[in-house]
Amino acid sequence: MAKSHRVAQSILDYNRGRDPQMLRRKFELLRADPYAFYRGTCHLFYETLPRHSVLASAPALLVCGDLHLENFGVYKGDNRLAYFDLSDFDEATLAPFTLDVLRLVGSIHVATHLRLSPRQSAELGELFIDRYRTWILDGKARWLERSTADGMVRDLLGSVAGRTRLQLLKARTVRTDQGRRLRLNDRALPIDPPQRAELAAFIERFGAERGEQDFYHLLDAARRVAGKGSLGLERYVLLVEGKGSPRANYLLDLKHAVPSTLQAFDARPAHRWKTQAQRVVTTQRAAQAISPALLHAVTIGKRPFVLKELQPMTDRLDLARWDGRIERLESVVASMGAVTAWAHLRTCYRYGACTPEALQRYVAGSRWQRALPALAARCGERTLEQWSAYSKTYDAGGVVPGA
Repeated sequence: MAKSHRVAQSILDYNRGRDPQMLRRKFELLRADPYAFYRGTCHLFYETLPRHSVLASAPALLVCGDLHLENFGVYKGDNRLAYFDLSDFDEATLAPFTLDVLRLVGSIHVATHLRLSPRQSAELGELFIDRYRTWILDGKARWLERSTADGMVRDLLGSVAGRTRLQLLKARTVRTDQGRRLRLNDRALPIDPPQRAELAAFIERFGAERGEQDFYHLLDAARRVAGKGSLGLERYVLLVEGKGSPRANYLLDLKHAVPSTLQAFDARPAHRWKTQAQRVVTTQRAAQAISPALLHAVTIGKRPFVLKELQPMTDRLDLARWDGRIERLESVVASMGAVTAWAHLRTCYRYGACTPEALQRYVAGSRWQRALPALAARCGERTLEQWSAYSKTYDAGGVVPGA
């Protein structure tokens, strides 16, 4: 089988069984640019990753698993304050900490939309590693606040901190004679009556179990379209009564959780989670300084889902705004290195993870720092080759959902 067809077939096999309508959208996004391809094919990254010693021998932590430049964002925690932190834990599992560092640095080399020179990409990758190392050796898990952030991160923290839930409601819903309803568009698609009935029964049962029946009364629901890697999985936006209609309703995100793709790369024994949603939620709560509001692992039938308050996609950093001023990107990458280190420190001792001392001893060594930048550059080159191969098959009509 030609390489172009092998890459496309791997993607088709991995996504088999997902919603065909969403898969057509996903496959189109993968074709759009190499960075979208990198984000949407995490499984392919680990399938073809060399078994390098700095990956196999490094201490294991509860890693994010899919760390890249756009897996950071600002959200409101359950204390209603704004935080800049890692934002997606779908691939989280116990694995060598170097996998997170490698995937992040590799994403810099693939970010062609930023129009970085090879030298700039390499220097930003080394900056991330340097800041990560500095904060691991510091040994204390901290967090970024607006007063301690700078540049684009500070600006985004300020915009989220000043936004109210009512503003989000007005943007995502409409007022009708029957009350507030979701605004349907290409990001919120209508659902069938049986789906809505299943969701209503689930969320109201969930509310009853928590003694919050009134809060979790369902007003409306839609299929949610968001992300890249998870497109095609069941995902919904729910409008619930919250603290009272119409001004204090809440929007919730409900996302199907599937096994982490890292399990194919790292065969070491891992904690046996009750459900895949429990794996995601537990790791997220452990790694983040403060978790998003209303974060829970739930099941509908036997299907595991992650439930949380809806976080707008606009609360991700728009790195294209660096506008040729490299210091703006340097500030962001330095913040990402710090936040990643703090997340890793928080997961030490948890569910089979190493001790902080073991992590610090390894990070203090120079061998992994010498090897990882070159390996990340090779991973970036391989992704560009895979995207080119995929594009040829896609353009020839060879990427069809269900094929």
